[in-house]
Amino acid sequence: MEAKSLRKIFVKYISMNVLGMIGISCYILADTFFVARGIGADGLAALNLAIPVYSFIHGIALMIGMGGATRYSISRSNSIFTQSLYLTLMFSAVFMVIGIFFTGQLASLLGGDSLTHSMTSVYLKVILCLAPAFMLNNLMICFIRNDDNPRITMLAMLLGSFSNIILDYVFIFIFNMGMFGAAIATAIAPIISLAVLSSHFRQKKNSFAFEKSKLTIFAFKDISMLGLSSLLAELSTGLVMIIFNYLILGLAGNLGVAAYGIIANIAIVIMSIFTGIAQGIQPIVSKNYGEGKYDSIRQVLRDGLIVTLAIAILVYLASFAFAGPIAGLFNKDQDPQLTKIAVDGIRIYFIGFIFGGANILLAAYFAAMDRPKKAFRISVLRGFILIIPAALILARLFGLSGVWTAMPLSELIVLAYSAIILRQRRLALATAS
Repeated sequence: MEAKSLRKIFVKYISMNVLGMIGISCYILADTFFVARGIGADGLAALNLAIPVYSFIHGIALMIGMGGATRYSISRSNSIFTQSLYLTLMFSAVFMVIGIFFTGQLASLLGGDSLTHSMTSVYLKVILCLAPAFMLNNLMICFIRNDDNPRITMLAMLLGSFSNIILDYVFIFIFNMGMFGAAIATAIAPIISLAVLSSHFRQKKNSFAFEKSKLTIFAFKDISMLGLSSLLAELSTGLVMIIFNYLILGLAGNLGVAAYGIIANIAIVIMSIFTGIAQGIQPIVSKNYGEGKYDSIRQVLRDGLIVTLAIAILVYLASFAFAGPIAGLFNKDQDPQLTKIAVDGIRIYFIGFIFGGANILLAAYFAAMDRPKKAFRISVLRGFILIIPAALILARLFGLSGVWTAMPLSELIVLAYSAIILRQRRLALATAS
């Protein structure tokens, strides 16, 4: 009966978190689709140059939210929520300052040229100036989910995403607001999500609240370390996009960057499925770890890995079979070269999901077990240490095909390392139980 109950909780958390994370990742995918159809390849290239900044904002918010929520699940202290809120507001203020004063320089740094600079700058300004909405939304999602209310977090993220899709169409096609309209639509989405999340505080099940206290270095370090793997997962997405953009600009120009924009933004949505699974197991693992229920932890991890692998294989088979139609959706002018680059990239790059999904899950597992150093190593390896040099070397040897191959190759190597440290951890748990 206990095993059945645990599996029921597992299915509940996983399903709701996956749906919610798909919703939040569709913020950018909706922009990608409507910008591609309404503005064209140059707009798509400009958007792809700006997305790494969004990934960084999202990553900082997840670091604080996941780290704070993990510690809260173990300690149940309101001061953890307060410290997390302070950190969120502090980073939000930094992003707003950058958005007000430095978006032009940032657009140039990211590779904007005469065709893409102004559009990239406009998108960055809106996203950075409204960073508090994105960051507070992520913080509340993490804490409310860990407060045993995954249903409302799912609804909030889905409604936010749905509003973004509607507003993208209205602002770009009806009001002809271009890149500014796409950015505004994306920025409104988390505000709507926050409005939905606010209902949690009117429910009796709410168990966390603001508690007056001062921000401490210890709390900053503790929350950051527990959530660092979440930051690195997002940061790696942004950093890899920057490196890939520079490499592809040299190999295939703005058309190649536009094709990569299709690949990268679909990849963000697919990776959000694995992130949703990882975030779904986090409160279950943390709670059982705090109670010393190691058999339950092993079951949750095993089920999570099985679900992750099954989804990864299905996604790859579907994307391989339908790569052409997928690329065509984002190809306003039906440029055959754009389609060819995107199709080739999808069929190579997406192999990495089979390995990357497991890496994301294992990083979250170690963080939930209060083993932030192990989570950090996995995230650093897949985010920085391997994929960047692999892309630089393989691009020189094999051109665009080498760029696409860097992702699956690096994820495979990281998975081999993850399997080794997981085996060590499982032996330790077996001894403890």
